[in-house]
Amino acid sequence: MNILGIFGNFDLETAPYSNMDSPLNIASLVLSILIFVAIDALFFYWLKRWFVRIFLLSSEVAIILFWVFGLDLPLLIILSIFIVAVSFFFLHNSAEGRKYVSNKATKPSSPKRLFNRKPAPEPLFDREAVYKKVNDAVLIMSKKKIGALITFEKEDPLNDFIAKGVKLDCPVCSEIIQTIFYPGTRLHDGAVIIRNDTISAASVYYQTVDIAMPGKFGSRHRAALSISSQVDAVTVVVSEETGRISIAFEGELVSVEPESFLQTFEDYMSIKSEPKELPEANV
Repeated sequence: MNILGIFGNFDLETAPYSNMDSPLNIASLVLSILIFVAIDALFFYWLKRWFVRIFLLSSEVAIILFWVFGLDLPLLIILSIFIVAVSFFFLHNSAEGRKYVSNKATKPSSPKRLFNRKPAPEPLFDREAVYKKVNDAVLIMSKKKIGALITFEKEDPLNDFIAKGVKLDCPVCSEIIQTIFYPGTRLHDGAVIIRNDTISAASVYYQTVDIAMPGKFGSRHRAALSISSQVDAVTVVVSEETGRISIAFEGELVSVEPESFLQTFEDYMSIKSEPKELPEANV
């Protein structure tokens, strides 16, 4: 019996598991299934990005087709080309590729989270008032060309990064934000992390990404890209050279005009992202 002729010779009668009369074949098949289940459970525990999971399962399905049903050379070539193409994508687009694998492949979640995932309760605070204070601070710093780096926590907790900075735990206030980033102050270097309506920490440092960027972008923009490719936080950057305002989210950096900053910022903060495991903070 010959099927899938376009992929080569496929004969069910000679397939490795076509004869289930042999106890040895049955035991081998059961053992193979258990091995794949164990591998999947292990990788699903460590890898939380759905892109990585789908790629892993697709590769396994292809392997099973070759191994169990004895498919021929053309399919092996197709699979090899696919794997090589994906590999080249990550090699030549490391910054873009990082957002697909970095967050959820760096740190395992607790076993309870695998079976008992519940959405976190929505924090209660006056978002409109907080966003207005942030907008006031950003526009003033942009006009005065005061460099700033502000990260707003969303679903992914930033506890590890907060612990590495200077803890403040003070209410969000335009004047406080401006004072923190005023040149010469002790906390003006690094980032400010805001959680809900609280300035949690200042002078927080992120590991920067090593990618080519135009000359108008400096270390703050690189740091913003780095944190945005690791967690779902929204990071606002004010350039101290040009006063340009930028927003980094999910590994992308966009420039925003002052008059449209508030609306654009609110749009990014309203985007729902899948919860991720936090990578270790840079010491």
